Amino acid sequence: MSQFYNNVKTALFLGILTALIMLIGSFWGQNGIIIALVFAGVMNFVSYFYSDKIAIATMRGQEVGPEHELYQIVQELTTKAGMPMPKVFVSPAQAPNAFATGRNPNHAAVCATQGLLDMLERREIAGVMGHELSHVRHRDILIQSVAATVAAAISMIAWNMQWFGLGGFGGGRNRRDGEGANILIYLAIMILAPIAAALIQAAISRSREFNADAGGAELLGDPMPLATALEKIEAASRQIPLDVNPAFNSMFIAEPRNAMGMIVGMFQTHPPLEARLMNLIGRESTGRFMAAR
Repeated sequence: MSQFYNNVKTALFLGILTALIMLIGSFWGQNGIIIALVFAGVMNFVSYFYSDKIAIATMRGQEVGPEHELYQIVQELTTKAGMPMPKVFVSPAQAPNAFATGRNPNHAAVCATQGLLDMLERREIAGVMGHELSHVRHRDILIQSVAATVAAAISMIAWNMQWFGLGGFGGGRNRRDGEGANILIYLAIMILAPIAAALIQAAISRSREFNADAGGAELLGDPMPLATALEKIEAASRQIPLDVNPAFNSMFIAEPRNAMGMIVGMFQTHPPLEARLMNLIGRESTGRFMAAR
């Protein structure tokens, strides 16, 4: 799956999200559209400047320096890629996972859980960090933050419609005649708009994950370390839950599972393991790889 195709899909989905928030705002006229866009803009601003601090604090990440193996691996990769060195953190969580955050390559951070460092070999850790640095290089963190905050804005506006009532919907020659239709419109938006926004946000994240997998493999010069790392992470995540706010799911290299080991398929922010492996090493190699496990 080409990066160009995924980038086109991302642009399309972001456009749909923007159109959706404008559609909701339009029920209050031109002022409603402006208010909706301003609200989304404020949320994007906060996410842009503070998402890294929030994410690191949520995972209780501790910054590590040149003496730590993870720092050394990231330094090797950034030197090879000609990228600025991000801050490097280790989370005490035992569930194997990793994520990147920060508003741009000059203000980025990468974090791996202790569980991931304990489970993977050095070359596999490098594959995972290559994936995360690919997110940084392509500014996926910003794209996903925009998608997440616009989706959150849509959900919040749709939910708060109950407090504003149906005043913006009538406006016709006979308000009573349209009251039943207005109620149906209100209920449809309140229920369906947040679902649509969540689905689009998840689709954006899945496209960016394919790109990051390919970019990480290219940076390392070999797709197999990342492929084996993904397989190990997937297997271990079924045994060791990582309970985090679902709003952060798209940041991780693998979909976090709650204590029940459950994720909802439609809203997954990551492609299935087999699809990711096919993207990395091809269909035939994936078949042999899965059969050998």
